[in-house]
Amino acid sequence: MPGFPKHAGGGWYELSNGDKVQGKDSALEAEAALSPNATTEKSKGFTDEERAAIKERAQELKTEKRRGGGGKADGESDLLAKIAEMPEPDRVMAERLHAVIKVIAPDLSPKTWYGMPAYAKDGKVVCFFQSADKFNSRYATFGFNDTANLDEGAMWPTSFALKELTAAEEARIGALVKKAVS
Repeated sequence: MPGFPKHAGGGWYELSNGDKVQGKDSALEAEAALSPNATTEKSKGFTDEERAAIKERAQELKTEKRRGGGGKADGESDLLAKIAEMPEPDRVMAERLHAVIKVIAPDLSPKTWYGMPAYAKDGKVVCFFQSADKFNSRYATFGFNDTANLDEGAMWPTSFALKELTAAEEARIGALVKKAVS
């Protein structure tokens, strides 16, 4: 039965299966792997992409705090830098969406949110663009948070898949953003 590795002297530890490992930390890790509860299956927790997004959000919050809440110009420069990192098809869509949103809703503050371009009102994100590359998806997403005034009866859409951004999609998104901030 796996347990705590036994110190064998000279920095060596004996594991419950008789193997010897140098270093306490290495021995603890090896002993844990011997546990009957240990699994070789990948954890069903967050994906690498989700963990990266969480880390980006933590960094964004630290940056906002350091800036004292951040100004609109700081947020916009962060957003434009994030857009510049995107692969070609999503970068073009994000740039066009940014231009549309600035015209339709100039009072929204550009910022990043979990590493994605987003637009906030009174500090709360109203809408965001998620690159397909962000979570290895087959399409980009333009979405709205609960602060958006899009309510229509008992059910309404809050996100849209985007494979390309034509004039028709720009007009539809523009109308939705206008409604969202009304």
